[in-house]
Amino acid sequence: MAVPTDVADEAQCRELIERTVAAYGRMDTLINNAGVGLGARFEALRDPAAVRHVMQVNYFGAVYCCHFALPWLKAARGRLVGVCSLAGRFPAPGAAAYAASKHAMAGFLDSLRVELADVGVSVTVVYPGWVATGISSRALNADGQPIGEVCPGDRDGMTPAACAQRIVRGIERRRREIVMTAQGRFGLWFRLIAPGLVDRISRRHMRPT
Repeated sequence: MAVPTDVADEAQCRELIERTVAAYGRMDTLINNAGVGLGARFEALRDPAAVRHVMQVNYFGAVYCCHFALPWLKAARGRLVGVCSLAGRFPAPGAAAYAASKHAMAGFLDSLRVELADVGVSVTVVYPGWVATGISSRALNADGQPIGEVCPGDRDGMTPAACAQRIVRGIERRRREIVMTAQGRFGLWFRLIAPGLVDRISRRHMRPT
């Protein structure tokens, strides 16, 4: 059953959960996967409202859906999942607003994991790396308009089907985190011991203004 939903709208998130429960009588798993990018350096933004939009979709969309789904997930001792981004763990110059939304999402879900540990709801945060979804072409530019061009990382990323299969396996095992790339796993470890070097590497890959 497909329920078109703008997750930036709290009322639509409530309706999504209510219609799901009305149709199936329960909710075992919630996967927060909606997201939008913002590919521009902060100083180049024409209007900071673009940052608010990214936060509304990427962070508050997850907050709203979790809020309305949580009673049902607790009743089912279910699974709560957030598809985050490695930008939520690393500096992302040229995409600071996107990174901020993913840092917020990761912090929110990591905190919920602890809060829900005694009620049987597992929380899994997914860090997939690039997936070939075309999201980069729909990311906003400095003027708040879609970029309209798929970047190489997006074009050459893993297929959505392969990503989904790995997420499902992790959900079945109630994994705490799913970091899908070896580069991501190494980077998370390396940043602990050499954060300044990671910053310098990020600077070399910074998007132009």
